[in-house]
Order: sequence, then structure tokens, then C-alpha cells
Amino acid sequence: MGKGLGFVAGAVFGAAAGTIIGILVAPRSGAETRAMAADMANDAWDSARDMYEQGVDQARAAATDFGPMMDAKTDELRAKVDLARERMDQLRESLNEAIAGGSVTPAADVVVETAAGVAPAAEGPAEA
Repeated sequence: MGKGLGFVAGAVFGAAAGTIIGILVAPRSGAETRAMAADMANDAWDSARDMYEQGVDQARAAATDFGPMMDAKTDELRAKVDLARERMDQLRESLNEAIAGGSVTPAADVVVETAAGVAPAAEGPAEA
């Protein structure tokens, strides 16, 4: 960390020394140099303000567009969920009709494998 601090101190000292030497050997008078520096500072300030205003405008536009986009995505997701529910209801009805018609018999001894690979205890007699 000492090297970083030394570098920063050297950079600040070098910048200050360069500024002083530049002012001393400048071909313009002090008033002209100060006027140029003030113009440069004003230009930099105006540029920074313009960039800030552009950023604010872009942020407002993004925020304005975000709400309707989220509403559209929410509506799309709701439609997909409703469609999935309708399909599940249809499958449930067709399965109930098949069971009621006798073409499908419900399994009493169904063993479901869990994520850990351990099957829960089955009810009734187990067939091997």
C-alpha cells in the first residue's frame, strides 16, 4: 500500500510542478492564461452538465418504458399460467372419465422415487 500512496503523492507533486513551470514559461500574460483557463473550465462544466442532462433523459425514458414492458410480460405470463391450468383441468377430467369408465385402474401401490433416491413406504402389500 505504501507504493500506491507514494505513486499518488508523486503524481500530485509532478502535476503541481508542471503547472507552475508551464505558467512561468508561458508566452501569454497571466490575464490571458487565466482567461483561457476559465474558458476551458466553463467548457468542461458545460460539457459535464450536458452529459448529465442526457443521462437523466435516458434514465427517464428507460423508467417510462419499463412499466409498460413489465405489464406486458406479466399479462403474457398470466395467459400462459391460465392455459396450463386449463390443460391440467382437461387432463384431470379425462383421467377421471377413464377411471370411471373402467379403462384405467388407479394404482394403489405406486412407489415414487424422491430426489434423495429413497422411496417412501408404500401402503399395502409390496410386490417384488
